[in-house]
Amino acid sequence: MGKVVLVTGAARHLGGRFVRRIQRDPEVERVVAVDAVDPAHQLGAAEFVRADIRRPEIAKVLAEHDVDTVVHLDVTGTALGGGGRTSVKETNVIGTMQLLGACQKSPRISRLVIKSSTSVYGSAPRDPAVFTETTPAKSLPSGGFAKDAVEVEGYVRGFARRRPDVAVCVLRFANILGPRIDSPLAEYLALPVLPTVLGYDPRLQFVHEDDVIDVLRLAAHEPRRATQNSGTFNVAGDGVLLLSQCARRLGRPTVPVLLPAVTWVGTALRTVGITDFAPEQIRLLTHGRVVSTVQTREVLGFSPRYSTAETFADFARGRGPGLLPPEMLAGAVDRLAGRLTPAAAAPEAAAPEAAAPDAADSPVAPVHRVHPVHDGV
Repeated sequence: MGKVVLVTGAARHLGGRFVRRIQRDPEVERVVAVDAVDPAHQLGAAEFVRADIRRPEIAKVLAEHDVDTVVHLDVTGTALGGGGRTSVKETNVIGTMQLLGACQKSPRISRLVIKSSTSVYGSAPRDPAVFTETTPAKSLPSGGFAKDAVEVEGYVRGFARRRPDVAVCVLRFANILGPRIDSPLAEYLALPVLPTVLGYDPRLQFVHEDDVIDVLRLAAHEPRRATQNSGTFNVAGDGVLLLSQCARRLGRPTVPVLLPAVTWVGTALRTVGITDFAPEQIRLLTHGRVVSTVQTREVLGFSPRYSTAETFADFARGRGPGLLPPEMLAGAVDRLAGRLTPAAAAPEAAAPEAAAPDAADSPVAPVHRVHPVHDGV
C-alpha cells in the first residue's frame, strides 16, 4: 500500500501543480485534492473533493479516503472566487483549526506538511540582518496574511504536542515568484509605476515556484538518509535583491514618497482593487527581510535550483517590458551618475569594464551606478 495524500488549496495554481506532480511519485497510491471551489485547471488522476476546510466535513473526507499524509497549501494572502479579506482569514485560521482537529482524531495520519511564510518574522527597523528559524520577531505582524501565518503556526505547534507520533513539517517560504504566480507582491511589481518609501531600499528574497513544488514533495515523503524533514524550515533562493534593482530589471520607474503618503497610496490602491497593499506589505517594502536557509540545506537536505536573482529574472520575463526598457533606464542612471560625480568618472573610464562588479548589483552595496551589461535583465 502506497501513500494516500490529501492536498488542500487544490484550486489554486500552486495547489494544482503540486497535485499533478505528487501523483507521479511511485510511493503515492492516491491523491485527494480538496478545495471549496472547482479548479479551473486539470488535476490529472487525482480525486477532487469539493469541501470547505472551515467546516467539520473535512474530518469525513480524511476518514473516507484513509488519508495518511496531509499537505496543507490553503494558507494564502489572496482570495479565490471573489472572496474578501474576511473570507481569506477564515480559511487561513479557522480552516487550519478544523483541519488540525480532523487530523488529531484520525489514527491513520502520520505526516503533516504546512505551507507558511517568512512574513511571520515581521519587518521592523531593528530587525537582525538575517533571521534564523529560532530568531524571535522584533515586532510581531499586526494584521493581514502575516498575522494569519503566525496564528496558523501556533495551532500547528499545539497539534504537534498533542500528536507526537505525527511528523510535522512547517515550510516558511520567502516571497514566491514565477511566470504565473498571483500574489500581492506580484501585483505590486506589475504596477506601471512603483511607489517606494523615500530613503529606504529594502533587501528582498524570492523563491521560485518550481522550488516550492520540489521542497513540498521532499517534505511529504519519508526523510532521505541523513536528513530530517520534520520541524520548521526557511525556504528561499540564494542571495538578495534591492527593491531598486527589481524596479530597474522590470523597467518600472519608481516614485519615492514619504511614509505617511505610502499608507495613503496603499489605501487608494486597495480601493480601486489594483493590489492588496496592506500595512505588512508596506513594512516589507520599507525594511525588507532576509532569512537563513542553512537548516534547509543541512537538515532538510534541500537546495533550491533558482537563486533570488534567477527567480526574479524568470518572473520578469513573464511580465513583459515595463514603461522604460532596462537598458535605457540603466544608461540614464549611468549618465546621471557621471554628471554628478565628474571627478570620479575619469579614473573609472580608464579602467577595464570588467575590473570590478557593479555596485548596484551587489546585494549589500548602496546603489551608486548601474551598468547596462549587469542590470539589463
